[in-house]
Amino acid sequence: MENFVGVVNDIVWSNALIVLCLGTGLYFSLRTRFLQVRHFREMFRLLFDGKSTESGVSSFQALSMSLAGRVGTGNIAGVATAIAFGGPGAMFWMWLVAFLGASTAFIEATLAQIYKEKHLGQFRGGPAFYIERGLGIKWFGVLFAIVSVISAGVLLPGVQANSVADGIKNAFNLDTWITGLGVVLIFAAIVFGGVKRIAKFTEYIVPFMAIGYMLIAVVIIAFDIQNLPNVVLLVFKSAFNMEAGFGAVFGLAVQWGVKRGIYSNEAGQGTAPHIAAAANVSHPAKQGLVQSFSVYIDTLLVCSATGFMLLMTGKYNVYNPAYGAGDTAEFLYAGAQNIAVGPGFTQSAMDSVFPGFGSYFVAIALFFFAFTTILAYYYIAETNISYLTRKFESPVFNYVLKIIMMLVIMYGSVNQAKLAWDIGDIGVGLMAWFNIIAILLLQKPALAALKDYEKQKKQGLDPTFNPDDIGVSNAHIWHTINNNKQL
Repeated sequence: MENFVGVVNDIVWSNALIVLCLGTGLYFSLRTRFLQVRHFREMFRLLFDGKSTESGVSSFQALSMSLAGRVGTGNIAGVATAIAFGGPGAMFWMWLVAFLGASTAFIEATLAQIYKEKHLGQFRGGPAFYIERGLGIKWFGVLFAIVSVISAGVLLPGVQANSVADGIKNAFNLDTWITGLGVVLIFAAIVFGGVKRIAKFTEYIVPFMAIGYMLIAVVIIAFDIQNLPNVVLLVFKSAFNMEAGFGAVFGLAVQWGVKRGIYSNEAGQGTAPHIAAAANVSHPAKQGLVQSFSVYIDTLLVCSATGFMLLMTGKYNVYNPAYGAGDTAEFLYAGAQNIAVGPGFTQSAMDSVFPGFGSYFVAIALFFFAFTTILAYYYIAETNISYLTRKFESPVFNYVLKIIMMLVIMYGSVNQAKLAWDIGDIGVGLMAWFNIIAILLLQKPALAALKDYEKQKKQGLDPTFNPDDIGVSNAHIWHTINNNKQL
């Protein structure tokens, strides 16, 4: 079974998906005239636009919920893995993916806003919604929703919980079942309070965890600041095969940098649009720009913090691809010998500056990063259940999801779930394939919304959205919003 799942996983997450994500980002960057540069100041201004109402959350709350999903264990372990197998040059390709992916994030988030609906008193939206309403292909939307519920609601949360439990055990020697029970209780206290409680929790925790992590990185970098120019030069030279010693991993630098960049910032994967749709804004393009900014935060700030910590302290390994990473592994660079690829690199980097501090800090960081990701998984699964059960108007399905995820979290905390992780990866990969195909087919409304937003801004207006103005049908919620400002 594991071999079969591994083969399918390799097919789904093949280079074709990497090329598709990168190519889509470049295409949308050109079509939007590089909005990620032109509207950078506007992105920042809009972070605090929009107010929380009974139906929706504020732009900043939606951003925080989105970052809860984007900023996860991949920002610690994923960056270390990219450098280990792709060399320092993998960092450059992660940055490039983030830059191009910001335009993709705008398109999918704007579409989520255009075609959102209201269910059980809350705004809901995402790929399943805009696939059905925008493309008119209901079976495609249903298939996406089913894959999303299984992946985000059943398979992936347990693996994140396992990372939390293992990290706490290694640092504090606390039994995994105790950590699991604690995670379950905190999870229940938040999700049984509804979307608003999730939004409130992430609004405070996500900025705290991201800023705290980056501050530690800045302090570590400051201890050897004179070496920073050399490290930046190393990244660029390695990225283009101009650094002696890393030529063997040049192709892998591109592959691992792009793969980990996409996996971390999620641009195009179809996960973040679910959260973008929950925002209460006057124009879809507003939340599209905010979600573009979230890609920068995830990769250019948080991932870079990890990368620079590793490169500045030298606490990383680069494997020689000719020998693999097993017992016979050989290194092109070995600065963290006898340390497994993953969080251990970051712990070692921190310990080299603050002895004995790394394991504790990374364990705590992993807790916040992974737990908020679990909350994002819950919201994604709940949104797709809402899509599948719109005609029933009953909260019972959401309660069933809560119970199932509590059991999954507890099980995952005490059991290694590699098979579940691999199957979950397949689900997320399929979501990415489905979503990118959908947004390429449905790009016209998002591009028209951007043009409409820019036109109103030039007129000195605070842009508002009327779907009729850009020839969009099947976006009925906006007529209700425009007729009832208190929605």
